[in-house]
This record gives sequence, structure tokens and C-alpha cells, in this order.
Amino acid sequence: MAGASDKARFYLEQSVPELQEYERKNIFTKVPFLHTSSGTYLTTTKEEITSIAKKRSDFEHKINARGSQPSDYARYAGFEMNLESLRRKRVKRLGVKITGHAGKRRIFFVLDRATRKFHGDIALWMQYIEYARKEKANKKLSQILTSVLRLHPTKPELWIYAARYAVDAQADMTEARSYMQRGLRFCKTSKALWLEYAKLEMIYIAKIAARRRILGLDEDQTRRSRVTPAESPDADMLTLPTVTAEDINPHLQPDDSVDQAALQTLDSTPALTGAIPLAIFDAAMKQFPSDGALGERFFDMFAEFAGVPCLARVLEHVVNSLLAASPTSPEALSCFIRQPVIAIDATAAAFPSALGISLKRLKSSMQLSEPKWKLSDRVVNWLLLLQGIKEHDPGVRKVLSVTLSQAVHDFSQAAMLEGSFKESDLVRVVKALQEAGYQNEVRSLVASGLERWSTNDQIRALEMASD
Repeated sequence: MAGASDKARFYLEQSVPELQEYERKNIFTKVPFLHTSSGTYLTTTKEEITSIAKKRSDFEHKINARGSQPSDYARYAGFEMNLESLRRKRVKRLGVKITGHAGKRRIFFVLDRATRKFHGDIALWMQYIEYARKEKANKKLSQILTSVLRLHPTKPELWIYAARYAVDAQADMTEARSYMQRGLRFCKTSKALWLEYAKLEMIYIAKIAARRRILGLDEDQTRRSRVTPAESPDADMLTLPTVTAEDINPHLQPDDSVDQAALQTLDSTPALTGAIPLAIFDAAMKQFPSDGALGERFFDMFAEFAGVPCLARVLEHVVNSLLAASPTSPEALSCFIRQPVIAIDATAAAFPSALGISLKRLKSSMQLSEPKWKLSDRVVNWLLLLQGIKEHDPGVRKVLSVTLSQAVHDFSQAAMLEGSFKESDLVRVVKALQEAGYQNEVRSLVASGLERWSTNDQIRALEMASD
């Protein structure tokens, strides 16, 4: 078996033609040596190529010796990446041509050796993956992902990364679904994986909806064609002739180029009706039947996709499922309260009426929640978010302010009576109210907190800050 020095010498000899080419084309040559302590250039010279060879020799001897660490490989790869970056800049500046891709090959070779020796080190694998992605080496990246997933099938973050890469870089939703479904076979208990799978499907629906809006396919063409000139909002304006696809291409059939039947069929597919993300949600809740917090995380994630046509149906299903599983759960009631105003713009005419429905739900839900302080906590945070929207008219803002004061009062009363309430929960709510400028509510909560925890330093500090 060859020793560490023999292995190092063997690998170094392979880089000799590369270094000779650098010297021949004056990419790396003799330069003045900068003395780091004084910051001045000395008269002696230090060959860059010699320095590169020495640095590589040091790294090779270190990683081939006993007791080498993953950090040694990481530093070696980092050195080669910096060297390759410098080489590219000089080649571009000098206008010379370089044969092959020796620098990139060497970096891949170092990282491949690193992951073979320390196949359990996820940080090395991620460095390998990120470099391949940066260099757009898609074939190589697919091989790396296959290897790391085969070795670490119980790491949900790797399945999530692979699925995101398939969607973002390859635009391959089928491959992304394959990664997620295979990942769930190994990581059924990973909540993050269930959430990311549903989010991936929502992103896919959002992209399709955005493309349809750009192409003008989100409107009913037959209904639009039946609008009379008198009914048109632009009836008092001079209209230009409409250019159709038939005008551009006379060989088209005389009927409408947009197939309405095909569009209606497309609208009813599971990919666009939200059936797939809902199926994922249902499967996740079966895996975690009593986890209301997970259901709330699904609700919050779905609520981010305001432009998705099927959002209302998705949210309604989530709320109904959570209420059916636990009608007194603070998480389920919080989603039930917030549902009417989701995806409605603050300046829309429908917002005040939707807010009214939410406030009615709030009044009835406070009597059901167990424990009550957890629902009040969520309501306070939700109202603070709504108050932070500057576009609300004064009437809506006043209603929100009054409701917030009542929610803080309910929170204070419920929290002081329930044993599950902790000082950290009070401190968190007080700090959120302080940042929003609700000093009266802060003083009220701090006073209630001191009655229960008179010696708590954090609460006393908050009392001093509110004075």
C-alpha cells in the first residue's frame, strides 16, 4: 500500500502540464513579493507557480496522512476555487486561450475524494453540490444528488434541496414530485418535508396562474366577446382595431383560436384545483393526527399564495379539517378567524365586510378556545400585522385599534388564570406591543405580570422601559 508521500507525489505530478501551460502563457509568473508586516514590495521575487505547487503539496500531504479532517479537504477545495477564479480573471484580461478545464476538474476531484472519505459529512456534500450548481454542471450535479441521497436517505433537507433544484433550475415538476415522494417514504415523521411538498405544489399552481394571466387565458373569451359596445367600460373612448391570430397567420381556421372547452378542462384538473396540495395536507394530518400547530403552519403557508385561484377552496378545506379534528383548538380557531380576510387587499371594497366576518368569528371563538390565552396571543399578533398596513382607511384602523385593546385585555385575564402561561410568553407579547407603540396596553400587561411574577427581572425591565 502506497504511503501518504507517494500518493501526494502522484497527484501533484498530474498537475505539472497545467502549471507548465500557465508559465508558458504568462498567466502565473514572477511577481514582487509583498512583505505583509510593512506593506512594502521587496526586491526579491517569489514565483507564483512555485507557490501554487508548494501549497498543493502541503494540502496533499495533509489530506493523505492519517488523522486528516473534513476541514482539510474543505480548505483545499477553497484554495483551488480561489485559484481558478484568479486564473479566469487573468485569462480574460490577457486575452489568451486555455485548453481544457483543468481547474474545474481538479476542484471536482478534490471534492469527490473528500465525500468518498467522509461520506457522512453533510457540509462537504453541500460544498460539492453548491460548486457544481454554480458551474452549471447539471449532469455532474445529478450524479452527486443521486449519491448523497443514496447514502443519506433519512435527511429531509437533502430531499427538499433536490426537489427545489429540479423545479428552479430544471423546471421539471415531475422530477421534483419524485424526489418528494421518495423522501416521504424515508422521512414520514419530518414535518418540514410535508410542508415543503405542499408548498412546491402551490408554487407550481401559482406559476401556471401567472402564465395564464400574461397570455390572457384567465378570462372567459366567450363572455368577453358578448359584451356590447354600450356595456364596455371604454365605450366613450376611441378604440383601435383588434389584431387577432388569424390576421397574423391567415392559414388559421376562422373560429376562435382559444379553445374554451380545453381551458375549462384544464381548470378542472387536480393540478389547478388544489387537489394535490390538499391531498398532501390530509396525508400529513393523518400522520400527525393531533398536531394543530402543524395544521396552522399549513394554513399560513397556503395563505402566502394570494394570487392562486384555488386559494379559497384550499383554505376552507384546511379550516374545516382542523375544526373537525379539534373544535376548541387555539390553532384551528385562529385559522377560522383569519380566513375571511386572507388574500383580500387592504384597499379593496370587500375588505371591511370580510373584516366584519372575522371579528364576529373572533367573538364566538373566544368562548370555545382551550386554553384561551393561546388564542388571544395569536389574535393580538394578527391584529398587529393588520394595523401595520398603512393603506387602511381611518374607520378600519379605528376598529382594529379597539379590537386590539380588547384582545390584549382578554389575553391578560386569561393568561393570569391559566397555569400553562409562562413569563416568556408575556415578555414576547409585551415586546411586540412596544414595537408597535401601544404603551397603554404594555403598561396594563406589565402590571398584570408583576402581580404574578413580582421578582422577574425581565418584566421589571419592561416596566421601567414603559415609564
